[in-house]
Amino acid sequence: MPLVSLSQPSPNAWLDAVLAAFDEFLIDHAANERKASAMAMSLVAHYPDRQELVTRMIDLALEEMNHFRQVVRLLQELGLVMAADEKDPYVNQLRSHVRKGRDEYFLDRLLSGAVIEARGEERFLLIAKNLQDARLTTFYSTLARSEQGHHRLFLELAHLYFPASTVEARLADWIAIEASVMQSLPIRSRLH
Repeated sequence: MPLVSLSQPSPNAWLDAVLAAFDEFLIDHAANERKASAMAMSLVAHYPDRQELVTRMIDLALEEMNHFRQVVRLLQELGLVMAADEKDPYVNQLRSHVRKGRDEYFLDRLLSGAVIEARGEERFLLIAKNLQDARLTTFYSTLARSEQGHHRLFLELAHLYFPASTVEARLADWIAIEASVMQSLPIRSRLH
């Protein structure tokens, strides 16, 4: 199964912002892991009749919740506190491109999940390669591998439920949408 190939790399300014305010990034990272778990469970709630999806999304939700726990423990070790929940402009702009209609909505949820996870993989790898802390380097390298598995999972599910030609055509749209959204947002010390 091919992986998502993002059309635009994250700008160097994003990495600079994260490294300059890493505590802020960590707090946002924790929130994103919690939201990723909730998103997986949302798909379970929307599509309880799709057995393979249900099984795989429950596993994903548990994995994302474990990542959340790991990041929260890291925050606590550093004396940091989670912030109040805030909307993620990146995710919200992506969601505005999700089409109506049962099948269109389902496919777009899977493919938007794939591109979000692909961007997470790319960014976690950038962080891992540029941190001076060996423990954090290992942690973010491990998370990058998980993100790769996640975007592969979303693509596999899309191919399970839809014809390959439909998936590939709409994935190309989502790759372009994601690049446009990423470029339109201000640089912040956030995952997205």
